[in-house]
Amino acid sequence: MSIPFEPEVLGVTINVHLTLEYLAFILAFRYYVFLRNRRKDTISKTNRLSIIIGATLGALIGSRVIGLLENPLLISSYNYVELLNTKTIMGGLFGGLIGVEIAKNIIKEGHSSGDLFTLPIIVGIFIGRVGCFLSGTNEFTYGVETDFFLSMNLGDGVQRHPITLYELVFLLLLFIIVKYYFNQKVNYKGKLFKLFMILYFGFRFLIEFLKPNEFLLGGLSTIQWLCLLCWIYYLPFISKSIAYANKKVHIL
Repeated sequence: MSIPFEPEVLGVTINVHLTLEYLAFILAFRYYVFLRNRRKDTISKTNRLSIIIGATLGALIGSRVIGLLENPLLISSYNYVELLNTKTIMGGLFGGLIGVEIAKNIIKEGHSSGDLFTLPIIVGIFIGRVGCFLSGTNEFTYGVETDFFLSMNLGDGVQRHPITLYELVFLLLLFIIVKYYFNQKVNYKGKLFKLFMILYFGFRFLIEFLKPNEFLLGGLSTIQWLCLLCWIYYLPFISKSIAYANKKVHIL
Protein backbone atom coordinates (compact mmCIF):
# COMPACT_ATOMS: atom_id res chain seq x y z
CA MET A 1 0.00 0.00 0.00
CA SER A 2 1.37 3.39 -1.01
CA ILE A 3 0.80 6.69 0.75
CA PRO A 4 -1.24 8.70 0.03
CA PHE A 5 -3.72 5.83 -0.12
CA GLU A 6 -6.27 6.61 -2.84
CA PRO A 7 -8.25 3.45 -3.69
CA GLU A 8 -10.58 3.31 -6.67
CA VAL A 9 -14.00 1.67 -6.58
CA LEU A 10 -15.78 1.25 -9.93
CA GLY A 11 -13.47 3.83 -11.45
CA VAL A 12 -14.14 6.40 -8.71
CA THR A 13 -11.28 7.55 -6.47
CA ILE A 14 -12.29 7.32 -2.81
CA ASN A 15 -11.33 10.17 -0.50
CA VAL A 16 -10.17 8.00 2.41
CA HIS A 17 -9.65 10.95 4.74
CA LEU A 18 -13.15 12.31 4.23
CA THR A 19 -14.68 8.82 4.46
CA LEU A 20 -12.95 8.07 7.76
CA GLU A 21 -13.86 11.54 9.04
CA TYR A 22 -17.56 10.81 8.55
CA LEU A 23 -17.09 7.33 10.01
CA ALA A 24 -15.41 8.89 13.06
CA PHE A 25 -18.45 11.08 13.74
CA ILE A 26 -20.89 8.18 13.32
CA LEU A 27 -19.00 5.65 15.45
CA ALA A 28 -18.13 8.20 18.14
CA PHE A 29 -21.78 9.19 18.49
CA ARG A 30 -22.95 5.54 18.57
CA TYR A 31 -20.32 4.81 21.24
CA TYR A 32 -21.59 7.79 23.25
CA VAL A 33 -25.18 6.46 23.04
CA PHE A 34 -23.94 3.02 24.10
CA LEU A 35 -22.14 4.42 27.15
CA ARG A 36 -25.08 6.64 28.10
CA ASN A 37 -27.48 3.69 28.00
CA ARG A 38 -25.20 1.66 30.27
CA ARG A 39 -24.69 4.36 32.88
CA LYS A 40 -27.18 6.53 34.74
CA ASP A 41 -26.83 10.07 33.48
CA THR A 42 -27.22 12.88 36.03
CA ILE A 43 -28.26 15.22 33.20
CA SER A 44 -31.74 15.05 31.67
CA LYS A 45 -32.15 14.06 28.01
CA THR A 46 -33.37 17.55 27.10
CA ASN A 47 -30.42 19.27 28.73
CA ARG A 48 -28.00 16.71 27.32
CA LEU A 49 -29.33 17.47 23.83
CA SER A 50 -28.83 21.20 24.42
CA ILE A 51 -25.26 20.49 25.53
CA ILE A 52 -24.59 18.42 22.40
CA ILE A 53 -25.92 21.23 20.21
CA GLY A 54 -23.71 23.73 22.04
CA ALA A 55 -20.69 21.46 21.63
CA THR A 56 -21.40 20.96 17.92
CA LEU A 57 -21.79 24.65 17.15
CA GLY A 58 -18.75 25.55 19.23
CA ALA A 59 -16.66 22.84 17.55
CA LEU A 60 -17.79 23.94 14.08
CA ILE A 61 -16.80 27.56 14.70
CA GLY A 62 -13.63 26.79 16.67
CA SER A 63 -12.27 24.29 14.16
CA ARG A 64 -12.64 26.79 11.28
CA VAL A 65 -11.26 29.81 13.15
CA ILE A 66 -8.13 28.01 14.39
CA GLY A 67 -7.73 26.31 11.02
CA LEU A 68 -7.62 29.69 9.28
CA LEU A 69 -5.24 31.13 11.87
CA GLU A 70 -2.90 28.21 11.13
CA ASN A 71 -2.68 29.42 7.55
CA PRO A 72 -3.78 33.08 7.44
CA LEU A 73 -2.92 33.41 3.73
CA LEU A 74 -6.07 31.41 2.94
CA ILE A 75 -8.19 34.29 4.23
CA SER A 76 -7.07 36.46 1.31
CA SER A 77 -7.26 33.67 -1.27
CA TYR A 78 -11.03 34.01 -1.83
CA ASN A 79 -11.15 30.24 -2.42
CA TYR A 80 -14.38 29.70 -0.53
CA VAL A 81 -14.38 25.91 -0.92
CA GLU A 82 -10.90 25.71 0.60
CA LEU A 83 -11.88 28.16 3.33
CA LEU A 84 -14.88 26.01 4.31
CA ASN A 85 -12.76 22.85 4.32
CA THR A 86 -10.02 24.37 6.47
CA LYS A 87 -10.41 23.03 9.99
CA THR A 88 -8.50 21.51 12.89
CA ILE A 89 -9.53 19.13 15.65
CA MET A 90 -7.78 21.31 18.23
CA GLY A 91 -10.00 24.27 17.47
CA GLY A 92 -12.97 21.91 17.44
CA LEU A 93 -12.18 20.57 20.90
CA PHE A 94 -11.64 23.96 22.51
CA GLY A 95 -14.54 25.54 20.62
CA GLY A 96 -16.75 22.63 21.69
CA LEU A 97 -15.69 23.19 25.30
CA ILE A 98 -16.69 26.86 25.13
CA GLY A 99 -19.93 25.94 23.36
CA VAL A 100 -20.81 23.48 26.13
CA GLU A 101 -20.13 26.04 28.86
CA ILE A 102 -22.32 28.61 27.11
CA ALA A 103 -25.13 26.06 26.62
CA LYS A 104 -24.98 24.94 30.25
CA ASN A 105 -25.10 28.54 31.40
CA ILE A 106 -28.19 29.19 29.26
CA ILE A 107 -30.10 26.12 30.47
CA LYS A 108 -28.81 26.49 34.05
CA GLU A 109 -27.27 23.01 34.13
CA GLY A 110 -24.90 22.62 37.06
CA HIS A 111 -23.75 19.02 36.63
CA SER A 112 -20.50 18.17 34.87
CA SER A 113 -21.14 16.79 31.39
CA GLY A 114 -17.72 15.96 29.94
CA ASP A 115 -16.89 12.51 31.30
CA LEU A 116 -19.49 10.76 29.17
CA PHE A 117 -18.06 12.36 26.03
CA THR A 118 -14.40 11.61 26.73
CA LEU A 119 -14.03 8.05 25.41
CA PRO A 120 -16.15 8.69 22.27
CA ILE A 121 -14.05 11.78 21.51
CA ILE A 122 -10.83 9.77 21.76
CA VAL A 123 -12.28 7.09 19.45
CA GLY A 124 -13.40 9.74 16.97
CA ILE A 125 -10.00 11.45 16.92
CA PHE A 126 -8.26 8.08 16.51
CA ILE A 127 -10.32 7.13 13.46
CA GLY A 128 -9.86 10.58 11.95
CA ARG A 129 -6.09 10.42 12.47
CA VAL A 130 -5.94 7.12 10.57
CA GLY A 131 -7.43 9.04 7.65
CA CYS A 132 -4.82 11.78 8.09
CA PHE A 133 -2.01 9.23 8.02
CA LEU A 134 -3.33 7.54 4.88
CA SER A 135 -3.57 10.95 3.20
CA GLY A 136 0.18 11.49 3.60
CA THR A 137 1.34 14.98 2.68
CA ASN A 138 -2.07 15.84 1.22
CA GLU A 139 -3.01 16.83 4.78
CA PHE A 140 -0.90 19.11 6.97
CA THR A 141 -0.43 16.41 9.60
CA TYR A 142 3.05 15.31 8.60
CA GLY A 143 6.37 16.00 10.26
CA VAL A 144 9.61 17.65 9.29
CA GLU A 145 12.37 15.91 7.34
CA THR A 146 14.44 13.60 9.54
CA ASP A 147 16.78 10.60 9.55
CA PHE A 148 15.10 9.25 12.70
CA PHE A 149 14.68 5.46 12.52
CA LEU A 150 10.88 5.77 12.52
CA SER A 151 10.86 8.19 9.57
CA MET A 152 8.66 7.44 6.57
CA ASN A 153 8.06 8.58 3.01
CA LEU A 154 4.57 10.05 3.24
CA GLY A 155 4.14 10.67 -0.44
CA ASP A 156 6.59 13.39 -1.40
CA GLY A 157 9.76 11.30 -1.52
CA VAL A 158 11.10 12.80 1.73
CA GLN A 159 11.74 10.87 4.94
CA ARG A 160 9.61 12.59 7.58
CA HIS A 161 8.42 12.14 11.15
CA PRO A 162 5.09 10.23 10.89
CA ILE A 163 3.58 12.34 13.67
CA THR A 164 0.09 10.96 13.04
CA LEU A 165 1.40 7.51 14.00
CA TYR A 166 2.95 8.98 17.15
CA GLU A 167 -0.44 10.48 17.95
CA LEU A 168 -2.27 7.19 17.31
CA VAL A 169 -0.03 5.44 19.85
CA PHE A 170 -0.62 8.26 22.36
CA LEU A 171 -4.40 8.13 21.81
CA LEU A 172 -4.43 4.37 22.32
CA LEU A 173 -2.61 4.70 25.64
CA LEU A 174 -4.86 7.58 26.67
CA PHE A 175 -7.95 5.52 25.83
CA ILE A 176 -6.73 2.63 28.00
CA ILE A 177 -6.10 4.96 30.96
CA VAL A 178 -9.43 6.78 30.70
CA LYS A 179 -11.33 3.52 30.11
CA TYR A 180 -9.83 2.04 33.28
CA TYR A 181 -11.08 4.91 35.43
CA PHE A 182 -14.40 5.15 33.58
CA ASN A 183 -15.10 1.48 34.32
CA GLN A 184 -14.82 2.18 38.05
CA LYS A 185 -18.34 3.68 37.74
CA VAL A 186 -17.39 6.61 39.92
CA ASN A 187 -18.82 10.07 39.35
CA TYR A 188 -15.62 11.96 38.60
CA LYS A 189 -17.59 15.18 38.04
CA GLY A 190 -15.87 16.07 34.79
CA LYS A 191 -12.33 15.21 35.90
CA LEU A 192 -11.84 12.55 33.22
CA PHE A 193 -12.62 15.05 30.48
CA LYS A 194 -10.31 17.63 32.05
CA LEU A 195 -7.56 15.02 32.28
CA PHE A 196 -8.03 14.17 28.61
CA MET A 197 -7.91 17.81 27.52
CA ILE A 198 -4.80 18.61 29.57
CA LEU A 199 -2.89 15.53 28.40
CA TYR A 200 -3.96 15.73 24.75
CA PHE A 201 -3.28 19.44 24.43
CA GLY A 202 0.05 18.92 26.20
CA PHE A 203 0.97 16.19 23.72
CA ARG A 204 -0.05 18.34 20.77
CA PHE A 205 2.00 21.26 22.10
CA LEU A 206 5.10 19.07 22.02
CA ILE A 207 4.40 17.35 18.71
CA GLU A 208 3.96 20.71 16.97
CA PHE A 209 7.73 21.18 17.20
CA LEU A 210 8.03 18.29 14.72
CA LYS A 211 5.75 19.94 12.14
CA PRO A 212 7.04 22.25 9.38
CA ASN A 213 4.99 25.21 10.60
CA GLU A 214 5.53 28.40 8.62
CA PHE A 215 3.33 30.84 10.55
CA LEU A 216 4.75 31.42 14.01
CA LEU A 217 4.16 34.02 16.70
CA GLY A 218 6.82 34.27 19.37
CA GLY A 219 8.34 31.04 18.06
CA LEU A 220 5.10 29.10 18.58
CA SER A 221 2.42 27.97 16.15
CA THR A 222 -1.29 28.81 16.41
CA ILE A 223 -1.97 25.32 17.78
CA GLN A 224 0.68 25.74 20.48
CA TRP A 225 -0.80 29.06 21.60
CA LEU A 226 -4.19 27.34 21.76
CA CYS A 227 -2.66 24.56 23.87
CA LEU A 228 -1.30 27.14 26.30
CA LEU A 229 -4.73 28.81 26.44
CA CYS A 230 -6.30 25.46 27.27
CA TRP A 231 -3.81 24.88 30.08
CA ILE A 232 -4.51 28.36 31.45
CA TYR A 233 -8.24 27.58 31.33
CA TYR A 234 -7.66 24.43 33.38
CA LEU A 235 -5.01 25.97 35.64
CA PRO A 236 -7.22 25.78 38.78
CA PHE A 237 -7.77 22.05 38.18
CA ILE A 238 -4.05 21.49 37.50
CA SER A 239 -3.10 23.36 40.68
CA LYS A 240 -5.54 21.37 42.80
CA SER A 241 -4.36 18.08 41.27
CA ILE A 242 -0.70 18.90 41.98
CA ALA A 243 -1.53 19.92 45.57
CA TYR A 244 -3.53 16.71 46.07
CA ALA A 245 -0.66 14.59 44.66
CA ASN A 246 1.87 16.31 46.93
CA LYS A 247 -0.37 15.70 49.94
CA LYS A 248 -0.59 11.99 49.10
CA VAL A 249 3.20 11.77 48.70
CA HIS A 250 3.76 13.37 52.11
CA ILE A 251 1.27 10.97 53.71
CA LEU A 252 3.15 8.00 52.24
